[in-house]
Amino acid sequence: MKTFGGPVLFLDRSDINTDEIIPAKYLTEITKEDLKPYILEDLKLPGFDPKGEKTRNARVVVSRANFGCGSSREHAPWVFEVNGITAVIAESFARIFRQNMFNCGMAAIELPVADLDEIFAHSGEADAAMSIDIEAGVLTMSGGGKQKTFNFEISPFDKALVLAGGWVDYADQKY
Repeated sequence: MKTFGGPVLFLDRSDINTDEIIPAKYLTEITKEDLKPYILEDLKLPGFDPKGEKTRNARVVVSRANFGCGSSREHAPWVFEVNGITAVIAESFARIFRQNMFNCGMAAIELPVADLDEIFAHSGEADAAMSIDIEAGVLTMSGGGKQKTFNFEISPFDKALVLAGGWVDYADQKY
């Protein structure tokens, strides 16, 4: 079974769009793996390095509202998938991006602003990590010698997609 969680990449901004997640100029690549080096290449945030160690090691992305807005391309979740990111945590998601995450077997978890603010308080900690129990709907943020648990909800069907490994694996198991 897939493990959800690990080191956290903090992207403290709302409205991060699919062009910032994977620039459109790379949409002609033949395989998902070919997208890997271009993750977040056009994202501009103070101190953010898309080629840096934090980006390379991340397994969870934490952001703000309306994550994945813009075009409806599947390439945005794919670039996370091939880079080992298993979950994105945000206040809200663009509807199609969110569903594409579930369809690819990754978690798109929505949390209220107050919870996100508590999580972002760990952004300066080198050991910031998150463990996520999809079935129980619980995520645990740890770092700086502290730990805090948050509850979340995913619809039963989307949870089944994530736990199966995505839409294709779900269909193989059910049909």
